[in-house]
Amino acid sequence: MRIVSTNFIPDRSRPGLTTTAIGAVDLQGAGGNLATVGRRSRGGRRVHRQREKRKGKSVGLRIGTLNVGTMTGKGRELADMMERRKVDILCVQETRWKGSKTRSIGAGFKLFYYGVDSKRNGVGVVLKEEFVRNVLEVKRVSDRVMSLKLEIEGVMLNVVSGYAPQVGCELEKKERFWSELDEVMESIPTGERVVIGADFNGHVGEGNRGDEEVMGKFGVKERNLEGQMVVDFAKRMDMGVVNTYFQKREEHRVTYKSGGRRTQVDYILCRRGNLKEISDCTVVVGESVARQHRMVVCRMTLMVCKKKRSETEKKTKWWKLKKEECCEEFRQKLRQALGGQVLLPDDWETTAEVIRETGRKVLGVSSGRRKEDKETWWWNEEVQDSIQRKKLAKKKWDMDRTEENRQEYKELQRRVKREVSKAKQKAYDELYTRLDTREGEKDLYRLARQRDRDGKDVQQVRVIKDRDGRVLTSEESIQRRWKEYFEELMNEENEREKKSRRGELCGTESR
Repeated sequence: MRIVSTNFIPDRSRPGLTTTAIGAVDLQGAGGNLATVGRRSRGGRRVHRQREKRKGKSVGLRIGTLNVGTMTGKGRELADMMERRKVDILCVQETRWKGSKTRSIGAGFKLFYYGVDSKRNGVGVVLKEEFVRNVLEVKRVSDRVMSLKLEIEGVMLNVVSGYAPQVGCELEKKERFWSELDEVMESIPTGERVVIGADFNGHVGEGNRGDEEVMGKFGVKERNLEGQMVVDFAKRMDMGVVNTYFQKREEHRVTYKSGGRRTQVDYILCRRGNLKEISDCTVVVGESVARQHRMVVCRMTLMVCKKKRSETEKKTKWWKLKKEECCEEFRQKLRQALGGQVLLPDDWETTAEVIRETGRKVLGVSSGRRKEDKETWWWNEEVQDSIQRKKLAKKKWDMDRTEENRQEYKELQRRVKREVSKAKQKAYDELYTRLDTREGEKDLYRLARQRDRDGKDVQQVRVIKDRDGRVLTSEESIQRRWKEYFEELMNEENEREKKSRRGELCGTESR
């Protein structure tokens, strides 16, 4: 009989290994070979993860937050930065744009924003083109809080943008902000994912003693009163402060730099149960869109059941027939295809197919991709070159804070504004010149249609909700809801029937 020592303790730092010697003996039996007891045959974390991956595919998202200082003159530059940094969703604060609108900022990115004053506050959320049609609901609570609900391959994702009052503001304003944020969180069903990107104007501080359940220990400096409010909010809503869970150099944790001050005031929060979906979070350095704040970006992976995407329709370039040479070539090719006949055959279906096929061969077809945004015609090489020089000057000033570098950066900032203004003016002058032509009129109508389309929050109604307002995703629940709706619609009395019944009852009583 073989004796197994119970003093054997496997290496618990390696995933999948048994945790105790007794567990190892239970798995293999008293006569088993301990050397073969390495990985669990069932139920291990690695095996469980692999099974989950087989069930559905994953969708990777890069979600960020940035205090832009102002959106005036920065829309196209912000879109360019998001495209270069591969950011899909960005919460922005201090937009300083008045109104409750939606606007395209170029490169396929769309900004949903809300503000009541053009001189202060204002929040917004920028979405990549592929997610714009996924918007189900937009809630503009105040010029400091707003939220978007997205449906991504059957998964509900709520994105909240917040901008807390500064340290010196009145306590009443701060309490109102946290009350609004609480209301937004309470209105979101517990089964849906939530990501908050906000400038909380507070320091949660380095270390997490006593607050391990809601934050990591990789903050910056010491906690202040406003930072304690952030931690208390995270505890109330069972959320985690994502920035603080990833060990980074201080340069990639600092979100605010002004003069000699270096601190952390911008944060990304998510539900504690979804922290496992966050694989990284860092501060992006070297960008010059905002003067003092830096963008915080986290990488999130959603496990979804991937749906088959419909192919984009490719269209024949019939507009090329306006050119005389293209028109003549099309006529010759069409006559050849019709056997040299001058008159068209009586069978219109056959003739139409010949015309379409000839058009595709001679004129070509479109790629099916999105056209360039008409409101960003002015984004030319000169503007891009000026912005690149400004970005390099900002990086140089960050590395060496001399007065000479500061003046160079300020001068390049002024030059970029001038270049953008000149490019916009030139583009609009060309448009005004073309207004006398038919092509110019078409451009104007196209621009108006685009502005009208971009101004709508929800592009199309694509979801069904239950009685409590929760979005239904499964086919069975949607069919059940439609059944309930029609049963109520067909069996409930309308106002006319109710009045006639009351009249009959009154007549019966009088008799």
